[in-house]
Amino acid sequence: MVRRLARPFVVLAFLATAAPAVALPCEQLDKLPVPNIDVTEAEIVAPGKFVPPNTSDPAAAAPYRSLRSFCRVAATLKPTTDSEIKVEVWLPVGEWNRKFLAVGNGGWAGVIPYSSIAGAVSAGYAAAGTDAGHEGNTAAFALEHPERVVDMGYRAVHEMTVYAKTLVAEYYGSAPSMSIWNACSTGGRQGITEAVRFPADFDAVVAGAPAIDWMHLHAGRIALNQAVNRSADHRVPPQKYPLLREAVLNACDAHDGVKDGVLENPRACRFDPQVLACTGADAPTCLTPPQVAAARAFYEPVRHPVTGEIVMHGLERGTELSWDTLGGGQPIGNAVEAFKYVVHKDRDWNWRRFDLAADLAAADAVDEGVLASADPDLRPFFERGGKLLMYHGWSDPQIPPGNTVAFFNRIVALAGPGAVGRSVQLFMVPGMNHCRGGVGTDRFNPVAAVEQWLLTGTAPGRLMASRVVDGKVDRTRPLCAYGTVARWDGIGNTDEAASFACVPETAGARSQ
Repeated sequence: MVRRLARPFVVLAFLATAAPAVALPCEQLDKLPVPNIDVTEAEIVAPGKFVPPNTSDPAAAAPYRSLRSFCRVAATLKPTTDSEIKVEVWLPVGEWNRKFLAVGNGGWAGVIPYSSIAGAVSAGYAAAGTDAGHEGNTAAFALEHPERVVDMGYRAVHEMTVYAKTLVAEYYGSAPSMSIWNACSTGGRQGITEAVRFPADFDAVVAGAPAIDWMHLHAGRIALNQAVNRSADHRVPPQKYPLLREAVLNACDAHDGVKDGVLENPRACRFDPQVLACTGADAPTCLTPPQVAAARAFYEPVRHPVTGEIVMHGLERGTELSWDTLGGGQPIGNAVEAFKYVVHKDRDWNWRRFDLAADLAAADAVDEGVLASADPDLRPFFERGGKLLMYHGWSDPQIPPGNTVAFFNRIVALAGPGAVGRSVQLFMVPGMNHCRGGVGTDRFNPVAAVEQWLLTGTAPGRLMASRVVDGKVDRTRPLCAYGTVARWDGIGNTDEAASFACVPETAGARSQ
C-alpha cells in the first residue's frame, strides 16, 4: 500500500533535543501521493487549543490545555474496500526528540486514544494512534465485516505505523531515530502482534498486561464465571472478599521481609481458602464448603475438559477484593461479545449456552489466529535487534498474570535462554491491578527503560516505581526483572526503594 521506510538507526544523544527544520509544511501533508487514504485534517494546532472531536463538553479539553503546538493529521486508511481505519498522527512543532511512539487501545478498541497520543507529544515524541478500524468499544462491528476483524486483529496498527512513519519522514525530512510501541491490555497484544507479524515496524515494544491468546482468554473468562457461579450457594458473596483478602495477607504478606499489604511474589503464597471453612452454619466470618470450592476455582487454571490443557491461568492470591470483575453475576462483557459477534455471529446468542470444549473449538476455527495472537516466535524481531519489554500487575483481576508468564516462557523456549536480558525482559508488578491502580507501586517509565536498552544494549534489571496517594508519592520500590524479587535489607525505610535489593526468586523462597 504505502512505501516502507528503511529501519531507522539510533542517533547520538546530543541530537535528541535539536529542533528540526520542517521539510514539508503540515498543511501539505494531505497532498502526499499515498493510495487508499483519505486525509480529513492536516493543520497546526496552537498550544493548548486541541479539543477532542465530537464533544461539546468544555471539560473534555482540559487535559490538553498544557499541550505544546503540534501538526495534527487525521486520516482514514482503506487497505480493503470494507476498511475504515481512522488514525491520528501528531507531530510536535519545534522541539522533537527525533523518536516515534505509537500507542494502542483497550478492550475492543473503537476509539482514538487521544490522551495517550497527547502524553507522547508532551514528552517530545511524534505519536500516532488508531481506532483499530471501527467505532465504539464493542465487537458488534464484526457482524458481516470480516475484513474489519482482520483490521482489529493486526492490520490497522500496521497500516497506521507505516503511514505515520511516512508522515514523520516527510514533515521533518528524516526518519525517526527510534520507533517504539507502548500500550497495555489490548494494546499489549497489539504491540506483540506487530513484532511477530511485522518485525521491521518497531525497534522496541512495551507491552503491558497483554491480552495474548485473545479468544482463549475470553473462553476462559466465561468458563471461570460459570465455575464460580454454578449455584447460588456456590458463589462467594462480595461481602466475604475482605475476609479472604485479610486471610491471604496474614498468611503471606511478610514473605518478602516486611508486612505492607503487598505480596511481592504471590506465587510463593500457598494460602488455601479451606482455612476459612465454617465449622457450623454459614456466617460472615467463614466460608461454606461450596464457597471454599468457588474460592479455590478463582485461583486454579481453567482447563480444557477433554485435553486438560490450560485455557486460562487462575487469578493470583491478592486479587480477592476484585473478584467481581470476572466472577460477578455474569461474565465480563468483552468475553461475551467475542462469542456473540465473532464466533457465533448471532446478536441473540446467550452466554448461558456456552460450552467450553465446543465453543473453544468454534472460536479456533473461526478466528484462525487473527485475534488470537498467540504466536510466541519473535525470533525475526529479535534478530533485527528488537527489544520486547513486558510488564503485568500481579493483582490484575481482568487478565490473569499467569497468562503473561506462560507466554514469556514460550518466547524464551523458542528464542533460547540467552534472549532474556538481550531481547526480552519481563517485569511483574506486585500489588498492581490491570495496567494501573492497586496497592502496589504502579507508576514507572518502561519507555525510558527500553530507550536506554536500545542505546546501550543493556537490558534493565530493575525499574524504579512509585505509589501515589492523594497526589503525593508515599512509597517507592524497585520492580525486579522476572526471576528476581525485591527483598528488604532489614534496616532501611520500607517505603524507600533503596532499602530493597532484587534477589533470585529461589533465594526469597528459601527464606520464607
